[in-house]
Amino acid sequence: MLERIFAIRQQGSTVKTEIVAGLTTFVTMVYIIFVNPPMLAQAGIDMGAAFVATCIAAAIGCFIMGFWANYPLALAPGMGLNAFFTYGVVLGMGHTWQSALGAVFLSGCLFLLLSIFKVREWVIQAIPLVLKQAIATGIGAFLALIALKNAGIIVASPATLVQLGDITQAGPLLAIFSFFIIASLMFREVKSAVLISIFLVTGIAWSLDLVSYQGFISAPPSIVPTLLELDISSALELSMLSVVFAFLFVDLFDTSGTLVAVTHKAGLADEHGKMPRLGRALSADSTATIAGSMLGTSTTTSYIESVSGVSVGGKTGLTAVIVGMCFLLMMFFAPLAKMVPAYATAGAILYVAVLMLQNLKFVNWDDMSDAIPVSVVLLMTPLTFSIAHGIALGFIAYTVVKVVCDKAQEVSVSVWLLTLLFIVKFAFE
Repeated sequence: MLERIFAIRQQGSTVKTEIVAGLTTFVTMVYIIFVNPPMLAQAGIDMGAAFVATCIAAAIGCFIMGFWANYPLALAPGMGLNAFFTYGVVLGMGHTWQSALGAVFLSGCLFLLLSIFKVREWVIQAIPLVLKQAIATGIGAFLALIALKNAGIIVASPATLVQLGDITQAGPLLAIFSFFIIASLMFREVKSAVLISIFLVTGIAWSLDLVSYQGFISAPPSIVPTLLELDISSALELSMLSVVFAFLFVDLFDTSGTLVAVTHKAGLADEHGKMPRLGRALSADSTATIAGSMLGTSTTTSYIESVSGVSVGGKTGLTAVIVGMCFLLMMFFAPLAKMVPAYATAGAILYVAVLMLQNLKFVNWDDMSDAIPVSVVLLMTPLTFSIAHGIALGFIAYTVVKVVCDKAQEVSVSVWLLTLLFIVKFAFE
């Protein structure tokens, strides 16, 4: 049956190899169940419901990717977009979490339509590479600020806006320790480095009586507080336009990049670099986002950590299915997730930020018409505390700079259109 569904032997793999690959991928990305719920809880979402929604949304995405697309690609609510959801849309812009879920739902629907009608390639090609790099680095800077804030390393200041916190306290020290533990383990290619650091710091905090033991296993929390609570009508307002586009663009670029990386690593692309069943893979991502918004979590996206499973031999959708089954089992470990303090996950968030900031090396800094829009997104995303504002200002800066530098021919029709929409948004919000 497994051979008929996944064509395991045809891909040159075995059931045992696929199971090991699935477990490997899961260990490298399971940290999201400790990071996502408390982050969404700051937006007002019930933490227990967010925990269950995270597990189920990840499982749905993995099952669709595995059974429908037959790719060894795992999905879960994405880092960066969950931060934008909480700190940008809800706390920053003042929208309700129900409206933010509505925006996630709409972005998922748009992504699905782009996949069905095969517009995705046109959209990705129409957006300049430099803006894609800028968005990734901007999110990296945004995540870094959030990690430092959550850890108490950076605190508010009435005189200078921000300042260094008291890094002699246990929270900041443990967050710093967590980050360097991850760096050390990653250097030694320990695939579960992030998870190990979270458990290690939580254990140290528990031994110091900084957190209380709440149990290990229990029945899953109720998902009723968030189930179908999304507000789609308010997400259709003009003020939410950039929010919907931000969710869409980041998911679009993130998924595309992850798909390319994983399929090439697994040897699934043909000699021309084309990926089979691409439409199905993209549909899995967008469908999981739609389902996740209805359950009560932010955008579900493909995880680059899937490369870890591929590196040990995963080649088929069975790898993704194993990851999905593991996420469902994790619903019974909610007490463990509640014990994890914010500073224990700050190191993980900061490490992800470092990875995203690596996109800066691809920018042509000698070309000011490229360097300026990248700098605008990189600086304005964390300083406005909004990925949406960072993207909007980046598009506007790109178009203006290209025009004044006599390079207007490099601005595509889609970029002109989006620039005008963003200008209208700022004018009327």
